[in-house]
Amino acid sequence: QVQLVESGGGLVQAGGSLRLSCVASRSIFSINAVGWYRQAPGKQRELVATIIGFNINYADSVKGRFTISRDSAKNTVDLQMNSLKPEDTAVYYCNALVAWTNYWGQGTQVTVSS
Repeated sequence: QVQLVESGGGLVQAGGSLRLSCVASRSIFSINAVGWYRQAPGKQRELVATIIGFNINYADSVKGRFTISRDSAKNTVDLQMNSLKPEDTAVYYCNALVAWTNYWGQGTQVTVSS
């Protein structure tokens, strides 16, 4: 099992930046895959960025603007979001895959005003 706690959401103007952080209750390197997903109102949850082993994947919509990183000393997975757009507005969820079971954080709201 793993517990995930997100922080760092908020309200920002278009073109601005935010950094999301997710703290895991166990070693990041003991987790098969970690990442960030988001869900906008009326839409399905979608992948934003993931780290699987040493491979990093981004959704096309955020490539070049968002950067995912992990810190093994702090057991954190961060998402640096730059050049934010109104369409990035959503609840962002931290995700961890452990023994083929998905775990989710409670979510953090990101709102980008135009």
